[in-house]
Amino acid sequence: MRSAIGQPISRVDGPAKVRGQARYAGEFQPHGLVHAVLVTSTIVQGRIIAIDDSEALRVPGVMAVISHLNAPRLPWHIPEQRPVVDPKAGEPLHLFQGPEVHFNGQPVALVIAGTLEGATEAAARVQVSYAPANGVTMFDEASARPPHPDTASAGRPGTTSRGDADAALAQAAVRIDATYRQPREHHNAIEPHVTIAAWDGDHLTLYDKTQWVDNDRQEVAHALGISESQIRVISPFVGGAFGSALRTWPHVIAAAIAAREVRRPVRLELTRRQLYSGIGFRPRTEQRIALGADRDGRLQAVVHEATAQTARYEEYAETTVNTTTKAYACRNVRTAYRLADMNINSPCPMRAPGTVTGIFALETAMDELAVALNMDPLELRLRNFADHDQHQQHPWSSNELQACYRAAAEKFGWHRRPQQPGTLRHDGKQVGYGMAMTMYPANREAASASVSVFANGTALIRSAASDMGPGTYTSMTQVAAECLGLPVDKIGFELGDTDLPVAPVHGGSITMASVGNAVMAACRSVESRLIDLARAPGSGPFAGVKLADLVCRDGAVMRASGAVGEAVPYGELLRRCGLSKLDSESHAEPGEEEEQFSSSAFGAVFAEVHVDAGLGTIRVPRLVGAYDIGRVVNPKIARSQCIGGMVGGIGMALLEAAEWDARFGRVMNSNLAEYLVPVCADVGELDVTFVASDDRNFNPLGVKGVAEIAICGVAPAIGNAIYNATGRRLRDLPFTPARLLAG
Repeated sequence: MRSAIGQPISRVDGPAKVRGQARYAGEFQPHGLVHAVLVTSTIVQGRIIAIDDSEALRVPGVMAVISHLNAPRLPWHIPEQRPVVDPKAGEPLHLFQGPEVHFNGQPVALVIAGTLEGATEAAARVQVSYAPANGVTMFDEASARPPHPDTASAGRPGTTSRGDADAALAQAAVRIDATYRQPREHHNAIEPHVTIAAWDGDHLTLYDKTQWVDNDRQEVAHALGISESQIRVISPFVGGAFGSALRTWPHVIAAAIAAREVRRPVRLELTRRQLYSGIGFRPRTEQRIALGADRDGRLQAVVHEATAQTARYEEYAETTVNTTTKAYACRNVRTAYRLADMNINSPCPMRAPGTVTGIFALETAMDELAVALNMDPLELRLRNFADHDQHQQHPWSSNELQACYRAAAEKFGWHRRPQQPGTLRHDGKQVGYGMAMTMYPANREAASASVSVFANGTALIRSAASDMGPGTYTSMTQVAAECLGLPVDKIGFELGDTDLPVAPVHGGSITMASVGNAVMAACRSVESRLIDLARAPGSGPFAGVKLADLVCRDGAVMRASGAVGEAVPYGELLRRCGLSKLDSESHAEPGEEEEQFSSSAFGAVFAEVHVDAGLGTIRVPRLVGAYDIGRVVNPKIARSQCIGGMVGGIGMALLEAAEWDARFGRVMNSNLAEYLVPVCADVGELDVTFVASDDRNFNPLGVKGVAEIAICGVAPAIGNAIYNATGRRLRDLPFTPARLLAG
């Protein structure tokens, strides 16, 4: 039978999406559904002194207005073991529990009506009076502080050090020292965040846009003070999220409160504008990178200091400096990470959180060092290749970064790059070539999956995983097809429901390494049960045959030796034994390899830019990337992930920025008209190569992550290409015409 893994199979859920049969969270229609709309604050800090809802209650169809004045008091317990996606210090926003206001855009009331139009009109009529207080709306690096000890112990320490980086920097023959800035950025997924809450007695069903149904259940249970067994969360499809749906946001709790109050199912959807304050974002970050090298380009010192904004009520921190500790071979490395408290809503993970931010600064600095050395930037990186993780002193479970360099450079035609900036022209435009290294940690978490093999020759796999677009339905189907030896069209996969076997968060590029291995384990388990069934005395077609003499292959139980004897397909075996189906469930989790190896996906990105010297406009006609992502389950879907990440990188480099007005403490371009993201005209040729890799040291399936790594490295590669085209070094994102013309 042809192997299913490694084949460019089209998405198995594609037809349902094209035909409008895929049901997203906001599309469920429980009987008696009504609508809720949030009322949000207009001050950055202070207290509510009065709420006048009299005009709102006069709107026909309005059922209730909920605020801290009449909302139920909730226990809002904090779990002893905080979810991996939650900040480790402070507390989440306790919605409608008091008059305190922490940021502009904070939900302060909720209107429920029979129609969305009625709820929207009534929400506009709610009058809220405040006693404002002075808030912090300016990003102040000088007042930044180290992370809380709980944050530091969770992998975001305030400082790390090996050797003496500052002394080595002072003695280095060649040095660069620069500051790099990245603005606040927002996810802007196509599907807004929406929750439908429906109570049946004391049991709650939530249809929610989430990347982690099990976490949704746990968080809501802790907030409401009820058992997790009383909650079911359903989220079969997610229309893009990029990290925004990892956490359980306050509006989810609000929907549950509202539904219990009016005793009807309630649908609460955030408007596009509310998404800018109702969920998180990539935090503004300023970084200093100092590099020291000898005349041959060997790194002698690396210093990386970063400061990021965070909310005052809870502490969100990122792994901004972590990549720097292991990216290159260097004996002297020091990192520092600080947080600037502001009256803002809490930031959250956004595709490649922290890592993409840190790599932007590091890889721009490496290009600047190459210029100072008069050395080819690719050669500089090759000379400083880290053959092991020098931070943890572990070998890599696998590392094909050098193969990525070679493959991408050859495809791109890097040898044509001029060393002298500003020397290439095409159609009157300045042309530049740039490149960057990229890496993203390969992580794996515990996961479970079940498999049912049916007498009609089909199989169904189940796990409470999510699919926000990377192809979970398809890739898991391929793993099951490979393991069971059945055709892909005979396999079904169900996900996104807390009634299914538990799965980890759908983020951090961990799904395939986690859920994929659980699926493989479940398939092996059911095959073992099938062999036992085939050997059963009396009914089994291989009764009396030794266990070692039977195998499962090509969807059938057969003799391992190939000796004379029939191969019995699974369906036929079940029918012979009078069974309609056979079930099995398995669990897979990391083992000792976490203590023995460091694991990461790797890559190299090369960019060509064309610059209009008069107008300052920048175009990216070509991006070439080569990636080491371990075993590639589906090259078509993996390529789709990479070109999507590349497009996101173009947006980060050239377009995306939240325009923050410190006077009001709010984002002023909180819409898709003014917050710029790439469109087709901004995207040129995107070339993706996967180098040969199979990381069985990391996990039995041999896979590593693919989603996040594709955005990392794109922005610095484009910035480095701009320098090569113009001789002007841009260190502040995005690289706009105004910044380019200002030099």
